[in-house]
Amino acid sequence: MPIYILARFTIHDRASYDKYDAAFFDVFDKFDGKLLSADEEPVPLSGEWKHTRSVLLEFPSQEAMMAWATSPEYLAIAKYREDGSTGEAIMVKGFEGDLPGKNRS
Repeated sequence: MPIYILARFTIHDRASYDKYDAAFFDVFDKFDGKLLSADEEPVPLSGEWKHTRSVLLEFPSQEAMMAWATSPEYLAIAKYREDGSTGEAIMVKGFEGDLPGKNRS
């Protein structure tokens, strides 16, 4: 089952964040992930969206995502993201089958 990471950040130190960006694909590409979107001009459709960058990643499985997120290579560059931005990230499972919570009779 595919796994998605949706992250949103506010970049407050561009130089630090740019170090993260520069090293990102060298690490990311080793873990079968796909960058689906990286947008510094997200358009809010509902509610407040106070962050300046949104990112959507896809992995083939939760195991692949966790291998990436906990790898020594990623942790070494994540410090630049943490130094250069604040934000949140969530993991969501890919959709398969019926809608969650909907019973089919």
